[in-house]
Amino acid sequence: MKHPRHHKHAQQNPPATLAVPSYHRILVKHGLIAKTLSIPDAYKMFLKVGADPEVQKLRRKANTRNKMKNVPALYVVTAMALEGMTKEELEGLKLRLAMK
Repeated sequence: MKHPRHHKHAQQNPPATLAVPSYHRILVKHGLIAKTLSIPDAYKMFLKVGADPEVQKLRRKANTRNKMKNVPALYVVTAMALEGMTKEELEGLKLRLAMK
């Protein structure tokens, strides 16, 4: 008699992690918003980040061939621009966003 095969599947992310949109996770990762900020407010902040001249300049330079995992295509270029920023540039971005 053959033994049944047990397939071990990779564990999925918990549903709470998947419930947060990628733009929210991107902004939290770079310290631009608090983790508790509401999703509509986070989207407004993401639009402000995308409209910043420094971020736009880095977005144009971003190499789209090296796509980041688990980030929808709509947000990849902005996420890559934020990845390419130094801590000082991120602090400057926070200050510019606070003034708007």
